[in-house]
Amino acid sequence: MKFKKLGTTDLDVSLICLGTMTWGTQNSEKDAFEQMDYSVDAGINFFDTAEIYSVPPNSDSYGKTEVIIGNWFEKRKNREKIILASKVAGPGCDWIRGGGNNFNEKKIGEAIEGSLKRLKTDYIDLYQLHWPERSTNFFGRRDYFVNENEGKWNSFESILEALEKFIKSGKIRYIGMSNETPYGLSKYIELSKSKKLPRMMSIQNPYNLVNRTYEIGMSEISIREKCGLLVYYPLAAGALSGKYRNGQMPKNSRQALFKGWERHLNPLAMRAYDDYFKLAEENNLTMVQLAQSFVNSRPFVTSNIIGATTMEQLKENIASINIELSEEIIDKINQIHNKNPNPSP
Repeated sequence: MKFKKLGTTDLDVSLICLGTMTWGTQNSEKDAFEQMDYSVDAGINFFDTAEIYSVPPNSDSYGKTEVIIGNWFEKRKNREKIILASKVAGPGCDWIRGGGNNFNEKKIGEAIEGSLKRLKTDYIDLYQLHWPERSTNFFGRRDYFVNENEGKWNSFESILEALEKFIKSGKIRYIGMSNETPYGLSKYIELSKSKKLPRMMSIQNPYNLVNRTYEIGMSEISIREKCGLLVYYPLAAGALSGKYRNGQMPKNSRQALFKGWERHLNPLAMRAYDDYFKLAEENNLTMVQLAQSFVNSRPFVTSNIIGATTMEQLKENIASINIELSEEIIDKINQIHNKNPNPSP
């Protein structure tokens, strides 16, 4: 396994992070235990979860994944071996603390206490804001339009002040964010410096062969400010495995079971999948190996959050750590990207 520093902390996190959002809906507790056991044996020390998991999010699935992880910690007695990341949900979920904004001190405190109880731990290593309260572009939205009716949202400064109290109490160690923009990332970093407030150590956004929008604006901040990317959707919600090519729709796949990921199967994206399939085949690689090893190689990436519903998928994802793409392959990836840029943001 390879490791990188988490922001400016002294924590070395594995370049492959175990994603957990299917545990409790698509995967049973037994499945999850098997995935965690195998991942730890493979050298992974970094798990990512959220209060809102498992997915798709609803009042019945809320908290299920954290419960499973907590049960595993209790049974394996190895909490200290894992760098654990979780998240407080953004607005929009009526079943979470009555709905509305969640990033004030009271609601963050309630979220942390709930996660600690489910996870059966006294602390969370990395606590992340799952998505912004303000109206901005995330979850596949390309354009930004000012929403004059967005309502009041907690200021960046007040959020950092609230999180600081939970860091000082020892309930969380470090903080990060998810689904953020260059504006948000820059504001948080600026305030942490000028107001001597806690520093965001990471940002968790989507990044993959068909969505390289992070490279525009965000990647430079990540490198210069040491606030690296924790990649989610490295396989574009599974589409970069190639399993949806040629009209296929596997029975138990996420796209077949649930709504909400259709944007990954638009015509431009499907064209790109065909191109990447051919490139992988020409170089004796699977599409998964090509896609994951590309993400692993990016200098602004701190960790690549893989997700799997089967052990076969998990093993292939983890094994990508041993593949190094040649400059020739990277050049061909860039050629495909340049003729069809970011078809699935």
